[in-house]
Amino acid sequence: MSSTLFRTKKVEQSILDTEEPEHALKKSLSALDLTVFGVGVIIGTGIFVLTGTVAKNNAGPATALAFVAAGVACALAALCYAEFASTVPVAGSAYTFSYASLGELPAWIIGWDLVLEFALGTAVVAVGWSGYIQSLMDNAGWAMPAALGSREGSDVFGFDILAAALVLVLTGILVLGMKLSARITSLVVAIKVTVVLVVIIAGAFLIKGENYDPFIPKEQPVEAGASLDSPLIQLMFGWAPSNFGVMGIFTAASVVFFAFIGFDVVATAAEETRNPQRDMPRGILGSLFICTALYVAVSIVVTGMQHYSRLSVDAPLADAFKATGHPWYAGFISFGAAVGLTTVCMILLLGQTRVFFAMSRDGLLPRFFSRVHPRFRTPHRPTILLGVVIAILAGFTPLTELAALVNIGTLFAFVVVAIGVLVLRRTRPDLHRAFRTPWVPVIPILSVCASLWLMINLPAETWVRFGIWMAAGFVVYFLYGRTHSRLAKGEETRPEQTL
Repeated sequence: MSSTLFRTKKVEQSILDTEEPEHALKKSLSALDLTVFGVGVIIGTGIFVLTGTVAKNNAGPATALAFVAAGVACALAALCYAEFASTVPVAGSAYTFSYASLGELPAWIIGWDLVLEFALGTAVVAVGWSGYIQSLMDNAGWAMPAALGSREGSDVFGFDILAAALVLVLTGILVLGMKLSARITSLVVAIKVTVVLVVIIAGAFLIKGENYDPFIPKEQPVEAGASLDSPLIQLMFGWAPSNFGVMGIFTAASVVFFAFIGFDVVATAAEETRNPQRDMPRGILGSLFICTALYVAVSIVVTGMQHYSRLSVDAPLADAFKATGHPWYAGFISFGAAVGLTTVCMILLLGQTRVFFAMSRDGLLPRFFSRVHPRFRTPHRPTILLGVVIAILAGFTPLTELAALVNIGTLFAFVVVAIGVLVLRRTRPDLHRAFRTPWVPVIPILSVCASLWLMINLPAETWVRFGIWMAAGFVVYFLYGRTHSRLAKGEETRPEQTL
């Protein structure tokens, strides 16, 4: 039985499967498209909100170092993702990589994990987008009825119609084709990056040197009426850490890690890239580098504009400009955040549908979902199914308790991919690798250690919920996936079938 649970799918077979006419995705993306996708999904709520939260609760002006630490942890994983994505340019990201290196059961576990991660991530971001839109509407004098707005902190049972509508609209765009999605993403990312650059440039003229003293706070400031409980942290993690000093920087890194979630989604588009061997590493590493630089610059500016002890935990950038006598920027930043979150939502949804599609093409999920649209060449069936489910999730379900799974799910995927690089280097040294992770095994081992360390910093409740979801995944696999797998049935794609 163990031999069937850990049977691997040959890389050559995975590539042949992408050429089956009824299951082949259209190749239309370039390195620039991938980089834009990466920037589009990484720059979101994190840069507009988390900066103030971790500065006030953990690291002070040293928040910039926390972003660097989180960026380094992601870079270690990104190097492993880049090797896999260029070697196995197939939809599914960590799921596909695991199938080729660790075996079917580990691949199922990571695929099951990614489905939850991307679903909750999409729903969380959609609810956050709804909140920004409602805030802009309130400023314009248009109040959203309580029964149709966000439910966080409200006693009124309702349906967040804006969050659900956003998910459904983005679902339609994804069905119509990747190139259309890439064009819309490029436009929105241009707006979002412009907003971030305006914040950096304008804020740089408002920096006061005394606000950086102390750069690394030794203890939490005590101010009358100050609240260190961030609704966003409660939404994402279910906790609000408050230790300071050097350890505060690393605790902050485990929190701001949420801001980097998404670069791995770029790998799910490998099958739809014209030259994945060359362009996947550029897209993954390029987007991560750009976003880390922007995060560090923003954190330096905002903690220089206003002392970290007085930063807002809900809208630090906007409120910092208000505090320095420039309220106009507050509305501009809120607009940029609202616009920017649309791409985050769309690319997370894209990632989930591609993982689901890859799993169904392998038979671990019903093959019905692996047929592409005859005209648009997109996996329209899983896209529509998952879009509707996530729209309902975002509309009805309070996400405070579940959203912490997004972080632990991503970190778990990082661990699996790093181990997969080591295994595939040993089992298939003959494979052509257009990009090779440097300093193997050092980089993969460091990636595993960094990811595990960040996972340890998450609360025990998150581990329990993650374990429950994984247990449910085992049940589904043994009841359906193990017997319906194409490898279990001995099905293969022969070259002549792709002609």
